[in-house]
Amino acid sequence: MMADVIAVVLLLAVAAYSCGGGTDYGAGFWDLTAGGAERGKRPRWLIDHAMAPVWEVNNVWLVFVLVIMWTGFPVMFQTVFSAMWLPLALAAVGMVLRGAGFALRKPSRRLAGRRLYGAVFAVSSLVTPFFLGAAAGGIASGRVAPGTPAADDAWSNPTSLMFGLLAIATTALLGAVFLAADARRFDAPDLDGYFRRRAFGALAAVAVLAVVTLFVTHDDAPHVWHGLTHGAGLVFVILAAVATFATAGLLSRASGSWSRVAAVGVVASAVIAWGLAQRPYLIPTSLTIAEGAGASTTLRWLGVVTLVAVLLVLPAVALLYWLDTHGELDSLTDADLRRSGAGDEG
Repeated sequence: MMADVIAVVLLLAVAAYSCGGGTDYGAGFWDLTAGGAERGKRPRWLIDHAMAPVWEVNNVWLVFVLVIMWTGFPVMFQTVFSAMWLPLALAAVGMVLRGAGFALRKPSRRLAGRRLYGAVFAVSSLVTPFFLGAAAGGIASGRVAPGTPAADDAWSNPTSLMFGLLAIATTALLGAVFLAADARRFDAPDLDGYFRRRAFGALAAVAVLAVVTLFVTHDDAPHVWHGLTHGAGLVFVILAAVATFATAGLLSRASGSWSRVAAVGVVASAVIAWGLAQRPYLIPTSLTIAEGAGASTTLRWLGVVTLVAVLLVLPAVALLYWLDTHGELDSLTDADLRRSGAGDEG
């Protein structure tokens, strides 16, 4: 019973990272496709200002996922990281380079330096979600099992390819929707329209890739396909479809907070549908939740620690997002500093 509870917590943490971290990766995707220095100046300005206050906090969910996997399901952790160490290592390198590129781009004084760091940030934002999605596809297709050696087939297969492309498309969707809403906050209606048009394109790509992925899993990952077309998995597939139509409707007018909620609903429902489709397996069809779970005492303490973490972290994250979306975390400008200095003198 406790193993099932921890498995649900793991799935919810994966969904949270897919939505929170996915928004940041999506911003990097649009940075990559913004065009040259002059054409892409304003979109990149918005990306810098919108991401800076909260982008690092989304990695909390990734740490949470790793801790739960390592502690609660050590056999799964060992199996996945042994069989697919290469795509996961590439994803990790991408995360490091992405953070470095974003941090160093803005203060760089030379145009060549800004372009270099910007390219590192943007390309890494594309590479990382693809390899994370490819690893998830390897798990879904059941190509890894306890004792499976590292092999290209574990992550370079039809399901992995579709999961990787779908990961890129969903991050692009989240990034465009959130940036469009931020454009309204920064009083930039032209960028609102700019990113809403791109959100429509990303939403169409997500819908097409989701349908193609469903057909691919029929032969390549039959257990997951059956779970996605029956029972609880099907319920969340339908919810994802409903959220897709809701997102399209909300994007047809000026952006607001509900468009963000709908887009998050698309991605979260899809991730939860995948997780429920794998039941009762952690890795179809070789490792069940019961077989992969750690010791019962460990699971109980992990449940206690998780509860404490949720009580401490969720309110703090919610407050951070509220402050950000209400403009309370905007960085000071030179004009603000001058006004502050004048007040001190008086």
